[in-house]
Amino acid sequence: MNTAPHPRSEEAEHLGLTALLPPPPVPGLEPGRALLLKETLLREAARTEPVGGRTVRAARPRRRLVRIMVPALACALAAGGIVVVNLADPSGGGPTAVAGGAPGAPDATRLLDRIALAAAHGRQPTARADQFVYIESKVAYAAQHAAGGAATQAPVHTRQVWLSADGSRPGLLREGGGPATPLGADGPVHTLDGPGATPRPDRLHKAGPSVDSPTHVYVASLPTDPDALLKLIRDEARSHGGDPDQRAFTAIGDLLAETWAPPRVGAALYRAAAKIPGVTVVRTAADAAGREGVAVARTAHGRQTQWIFDRTTYAFLGERTVLTEAGEAGPAGTVVGTSAILTRAAVDRAGEIPAPTTA
Repeated sequence: MNTAPHPRSEEAEHLGLTALLPPPPVPGLEPGRALLLKETLLREAARTEPVGGRTVRAARPRRRLVRIMVPALACALAAGGIVVVNLADPSGGGPTAVAGGAPGAPDATRLLDRIALAAAHGRQPTARADQFVYIESKVAYAAQHAAGGAATQAPVHTRQVWLSADGSRPGLLREGGGPATPLGADGPVHTLDGPGATPRPDRLHKAGPSVDSPTHVYVASLPTDPDALLKLIRDEARSHGGDPDQRAFTAIGDLLAETWAPPRVGAALYRAAAKIPGVTVVRTAADAAGREGVAVARTAHGRQTQWIFDRTTYAFLGERTVLTEAGEAGPAGTVVGTSAILTRAAVDRAGEIPAPTTA
């Protein structure tokens, strides 16, 4: 008597034959998916990374710190009748003009998150409190004649600065291979009104280090929580008046310039910057050394400040300031300030040149 086959016999036979075949190949991840997976793993690692000891803030007073990134030249050169104008520190009053608008914000947030992840797991030189932070860079800033007219871009030249890590000893500044200027020495001292500025005589300030006038030790003591860090920066920026968002963006850029932050603080600085309204991405930008990268930027008062990063490693390369509005200083698109960090190192004395290394 014929009987109907069991309804699952064919399925069982098919499974049996399948078991004899080699497993199918596993396709590789697409490049975008692989990058996303890597970023997720790094983010999880950063969350579980143990927090190191907090460095004690410098207790001794020091003069205002020299930095390189903003071409804020406040010195009048009377002999030549030249006045250097504040072309790249648009932190005064007045309305803010944001280039790119809101659509750029998500891109900037994603890029800064990747930069923060790289910073959190990157390596930085180690500087003791009794050492000096040495920064060598290429810089060029524009100047404008006292009678007005278009700004004139100076040639790119080498800038070397030695800053006491805890602010307790005099530093040095050397521009273009010329004689070194003492910074913060006893007696008549020289101070700089902003990164790239020409030294001017001043008195030694009694105030301790701050976001506006940081030391390496102070930067290492900053909060690693982005919200707490941004609040600290905003509170200090607000006390100076003007546009608090642009002041906060400028302050973070200055902290990235002639010093360096521990990995967790560096990551927090970038994540704090991502919370500032109006931050956008510039797809291609070149620093003073001609190195091309991608930039995080913010535009205010007719000028755009760009932080330039390596496309592959996300290392901070330098900064550029570009006019976004035509005016007396020049047409839109005019570069009025540029820099490139070449070397960061810790040395034992001011004036000491470290072994060659890259930023």
